[in-house]
Amino acid sequence: MESVQVKEYMNHYPVIFTPEMAVEKASSQLLKTQQRGGPVVDDNNQLIGFLSENDVLTQLLESTFYNQHTANVADLMHKEVLSVKPYDSIVEVAQRMVQNKPKIYPVVDDDGNLLGTISRTDVLAAIDFHYRKNFKRN
Repeated sequence: MESVQVKEYMNHYPVIFTPEMAVEKASSQLLKTQQRGGPVVDDNNQLIGFLSENDVLTQLLESTFYNQHTANVADLMHKEVLSVKPYDSIVEVAQRMVQNKPKIYPVVDDDGNLLGTISRTDVLAAIDFHYRKNFKRN
């Protein structure tokens, strides 16, 4: 199981945000793609942040309450983002997810370019597949 890598189970087409994107548009993209959050990238595809469903919900609730224009993604995104590499072990990522609690990790190359994301669901699918393959009951 240690040899199973992130690149085998990652989402190659995650929802992606830009810092200048309006929160309303980010909300629409989350709903359309049914993802719980996504990486924020600059014009060079460099990971610069992460925006979660909770970030958007919190802002939209506040905006609705005060009947004000909402913010841009840059105003809400988490700037310190935990990320993984495509060659990282699924087991190591699972352990990190249990300890650190993020549900989604951006997957970046050694230069910080975004390649995709890996979620708890993706990691669970990898472990479940391995378990079923190696411990099938007859």
